[in-house]
Amino acid sequence: MAQTVNVNFKLDADVKKSMEQACADMGLTMSAAFTVFAKKVGREKRIPFEISADPFFSESNMAHLRRGAAALNAGKGVEHEPIEDDSE
Repeated sequence: MAQTVNVNFKLDADVKKSMEQACADMGLTMSAAFTVFAKKVGREKRIPFEISADPFFSESNMAHLRRGAAALNAGKGVEHEPIEDDSE
């Protein structure tokens, strides 16, 4: 059997609790789930699910938001109410 090692990292408490429950529901420990994940990444040389950036946090949008905040802080901007989404 291969030698095992400890790997330590931090998780948000709510994320950990949610993952522990999901793992328990599948009959797994968190350690087993992370081992499955690590083996799949090692074998496939990729993250085994899609990861994408939230466009809200794009640099161009953040620059736009900073300009708007600066204008508001300088008393030059116009504050608007958020648009309500009626599609729900």
